[in-house]
Amino acid sequence: MKKLFFLMMLLMLINCEKEGQIYDTIKKEEDVKKSDSLKSDSLKTETPLSKEETFKDLNREVLQVLKVKQYAQFANHIHPEKGVRFSMYAFVNPAKDKIFTKEDFLKYIDSETKFTWGERDGTGEPLVLSINDYLQKWVFKKDFDTASEYYFNDFKASGNSLNNLKKLYPNANFTENFIAGTEENSGLDWASLRLVFEESAGNNYLVAVINDEWTI
Repeated sequence: MKKLFFLMMLLMLINCEKEGQIYDTIKKEEDVKKSDSLKSDSLKTETPLSKEETFKDLNREVLQVLKVKQYAQFANHIHPEKGVRFSMYAFVNPAKDKIFTKEDFLKYIDSETKFTWGERDGTGEPLVLSINDYLQKWVFKKDFDTASEYYFNDFKASGNSLNNLKKLYPNANFTENFIAGTEENSGLDWASLRLVFEESAGNNYLVAVINDEWTI
């Protein structure tokens, strides 16, 4: 009886040991799978955006802050050394365009101080507005955030105004947000907003905000 009892106990111990080994093997396999899955997720997360994706996201961010009038956030995109230039039309005019550093932009954004931004096409009348009004009435005069077509380092719009963006900013990247004209106006009421970026200390900043439309 004692021998039989001993044999039964020995068999139970052997079975328990085998079950433990099987459990350890299964657990190790599961841990390896989890580890591989985490590595895969990590690689997906760390995959850098392409150049075009980077500027598309940056373009969208600038448009959204302009749309909701979060101008303090807009100021964070201004180039720290060159400031940001505002051009009424496709022709960038170094002699007349207004350029603001981040500090000056924040100084005047909530003030009533008015600036002459250029002359209206056709009439030659000067456009005199505060920065706040210029951003709302001229820069973002249409919903470029949701109603426009996006282009990267390429021009969709083309009017009579000379487009010298690439000449003045040969090493810059730019985006174009284009809104097509309506049939009742033979498509001539199109509008475009271009954002020009240059790098500084590893980040891309705005150096120019250029509007464009049909000119006479």
